[in-house]
Amino acid sequence: MLFSYNWLQEYVKKELPKPEKLAELLNMHSFEVENFKKTKDDWIFDIKVLPNRAHDCLCHTGIAREIAAITKGRMQLPKTKKIKTQKGKLAPLKVRIQSSELVPRYTALVIEGVTVGKSPKWLKERLQSVGVNSIDNVVDLANFVMLELGQPLHAFDYDRIEGNQMFIREAKKGEKLETLDEKALTLSEGMLVIQDAHRLIDLAGIKGGKVSGISHNTENIVLQAANFNAASIYQTKSKLQYQTPAANIYAHQIDPSLTIEALERAAELLSELKIQGKITQVVDINPQKVKPKRIVLPMHFLESLLGIPILQKETKQILQSLDCKVKMRQSHMEVTVPLRRVDLTIPEDLAEEIGRIHGYETIPAIFPTVSLALPPKNSELLWQEKIRDAFKEIGFTEVYNYSLLGEKDFSQFFYSKKEKDGLVALENPQSSDFSHLRGSLMENLLKNVGDNQKKTRLTARRVIRIFEIGNVFSKDQGKFNQTHMLGAIVSDGGFYEMKGICDFLLNSLGITDISYDEYQATPEKSRSALWNKAKSAELKVDSQEIGFLGEISSALASSVKITKPVGALSINVDKLILLASEEKAYQVPSRFPASTRDIAILVPLQTKVSEVMNVIERAGGTLVSDIDLFDIYEGENFEQGKKSLAFHIVYQADDRTLTALEVDTMHNQIIKAVQENPEWEVRK
Repeated sequence: MLFSYNWLQEYVKKELPKPEKLAELLNMHSFEVENFKKTKDDWIFDIKVLPNRAHDCLCHTGIAREIAAITKGRMQLPKTKKIKTQKGKLAPLKVRIQSSELVPRYTALVIEGVTVGKSPKWLKERLQSVGVNSIDNVVDLANFVMLELGQPLHAFDYDRIEGNQMFIREAKKGEKLETLDEKALTLSEGMLVIQDAHRLIDLAGIKGGKVSGISHNTENIVLQAANFNAASIYQTKSKLQYQTPAANIYAHQIDPSLTIEALERAAELLSELKIQGKITQVVDINPQKVKPKRIVLPMHFLESLLGIPILQKETKQILQSLDCKVKMRQSHMEVTVPLRRVDLTIPEDLAEEIGRIHGYETIPAIFPTVSLALPPKNSELLWQEKIRDAFKEIGFTEVYNYSLLGEKDFSQFFYSKKEKDGLVALENPQSSDFSHLRGSLMENLLKNVGDNQKKTRLTARRVIRIFEIGNVFSKDQGKFNQTHMLGAIVSDGGFYEMKGICDFLLNSLGITDISYDEYQATPEKSRSALWNKAKSAELKVDSQEIGFLGEISSALASSVKITKPVGALSINVDKLILLASEEKAYQVPSRFPASTRDIAILVPLQTKVSEVMNVIERAGGTLVSDIDLFDIYEGENFEQGKKSLAFHIVYQADDRTLTALEVDTMHNQIIKAVQENPEWEVRK
């Protein structure tokens, strides 16, 4: 916004600094001066007023107040005149407003017997110096007061207001108005307008209507100083792409008390500009009287925030120079903030004002005295990153899903009423699709697989390997529970693939003594409908259950439109982290060759692989370095209820090469141990 150096000087009692110095001071303490240049006997400053100060500094007195505070000068406010009404011939003007939210305050003067003519030279020069053209003395008076005090004024021709009435309301869609600059506007619903008894006469806060404009024949006027809703004005000028100085000021929240101050200034200028006339009516609709804010400013707080002590005397002087009222107390100040400073609401705001006027450049740069120590290591985050790294090493992609389920999910994933009741329901869900917090990661992971497979034929052929780390929720006897879980899915995957993934993950976290037990619905609350019970297992470490793995139920997979087997893994992350270890035990590999023997054992269908492996391991002792299951077979060649388990057994010693005799002896010992179970048979 443009400001005149000579005009600013009128409001500061001491002589202003030279233009170059003034620009420097404003840059350091208030606002950026984008440019300043000499014109005739004046200097014009282009000052970038910050948005948070637009309500008080888009005017000359506002910038002058800043200059006075910075230079320790005193303000010299313009002359005003108390408004007094006189008897006249005009009928009273009736004003109504639709909403006090749209018009927090409406003030206007009805002035009878004015003389519209040319403005004096000084006024023309003042306006022209900041880029405003002179029209006539009435319009120029309104523009001058706006540029001086920051309160827009507008003058109507009283005799062209039909019915002597004004109604400020929201426009209806499609209403039309021709403005003073002869623009034909089509209005949208909600724009703020003023109408008389029959027609629109003004686009409130932005531009007057042509039908009510001032002319050289005007004898009676309505001089309006209103306070309009900032958001409404901003939206209207943006929609219409219509910029005016008044609209730009109104688009920021301005002080409602300015309306009377501006009209009192206008009353003083009536005779000075030879407009004359007598004020016959004052309209002042002020339904929401606003009181100034009071802020308590502790002195110790000020020093702790700015880093330097500032004398109470200087603090008080700075605040008073900004038009604040200050009451001194023993340990604090009670500061009453002027209504125009809507940006000052908390003690930190006052500290900022004191700091910038005192001068940030005077605050010495001092290194902090506290020691800068690294924050304590967050082991939970560390282990989560290790889990992520492990999955990424074997080709998995991490996903992030919503923590919500809905009615469609309960049907699609076969939730029983008891299982649904165990979930945490939202009080105000956005829709039925997001009504409950999830109790498991599996449902959304399965939906990820189904959604990806149906996108294209290519993704349908490709194996999808995804994992997620997130919270699941439940309630038990009114108690809310939150558990950190890990879920992983492999499309076209099976039990043994998931077992291999699980072994790799746990080994990478330094976890040993891993075992797999028969699937049971246990305290982990893994839903039985999720799993194929014949191809699933509980995951245990040191006999403590930490999760489940296996194949997803084929019926449930089909419900999500997945046609191939799906392997899944669900682990309690909190338990996993407690078991994880950063210690790595290094074992020197044997430098002696190993020997391998195979064994196939016919066992009942219900026999667990781990049972057979435990017998082999006990019988083989330290010479058995590894046991690998490489085949499981069930077929017509075996009697009903039997299956064949085939193992590679690796024999190796750390101190010598085993002879064939030693290996055969140990292998026969294992065969003998296996056959001690009457239901097990070693196949020849």
